[in-house]
Amino acid sequence: MTNDLYAVVGNPISHSKSPRIHSLFASQTGEPVEYTAIQAPLNGFAGTVRQFFARGGKGLNVTVPFKEQAWQLAEHRTERAQKAGAANTLYANSEGLLTADNTDGQGLVTDLDVNHGVDLAGRNILVLGAGGAVRGVLGPLLAARPGALTIANRTVAKAEALVTLFAPEAGETRLSACGFEAPTTPFDLIINGTSASLQGDLPPLSPTVIDPRTVVYDMMYALTTTTFNQWALDHGAQRVYDGLGMLVEQAAESFRVWRGVAPDTAPVIAALRDD
Repeated sequence: MTNDLYAVVGNPISHSKSPRIHSLFASQTGEPVEYTAIQAPLNGFAGTVRQFFARGGKGLNVTVPFKEQAWQLAEHRTERAQKAGAANTLYANSEGLLTADNTDGQGLVTDLDVNHGVDLAGRNILVLGAGGAVRGVLGPLLAARPGALTIANRTVAKAEALVTLFAPEAGETRLSACGFEAPTTPFDLIINGTSASLQGDLPPLSPTVIDPRTVVYDMMYALTTTTFNQWALDHGAQRVYDGLGMLVEQAAESFRVWRGVAPDTAPVIAALRDD
């Protein structure tokens, strides 16, 4: 039996852990999956996607900088992709239409809830950033029904635009926007959705947003403690997590969408930590 072809597309792509993750999923589940990485030219994403599916490819993951292009290219979008405005998963649906999905938010919520035991219901959450990474996770976060969710960003207007966009999904959650410097009281959960941590930078937050019960989550991941998580530890946080679990969980959700099989993520996360 020949394996079904899947891949991750990005630029650059050599650093991607997705081939390793999906090969572990395939070994674990016995699914006939072959998964590779494709570096698309910056001006050639659409052609790369069409060529992949034309030669029999079954599904693509999409990473930086092509998630918005993937969303635009799709002929059909799932509900969660529609609101996210970006796609990290592509496949042909039962009608043969190129379909866009976004599994990032599900990956984040699953990592918080299942892997780290963080119950989001009724919690007071601060989300940092208002770019594509944050937009992609707001829907699933709001679906978990926190008590309040504040989006803080350097440009407040961008955060306010997300509040307007997601207000219909907020339900009883108090959804608001502000600048980085505005919050001064502790939160139950702080999620860093900015990429500043990768450059060793920090958003200009007051350390008073943290107390010993605050859970801190950096959507970025690194071999060592991320800059943001180290800052949180230095100011009294007891529980900090990086985004490696989110990476594995969003991949697992893509695998489930494609194959109808949900892999066990715990041993895969452990394997990546040991790599």
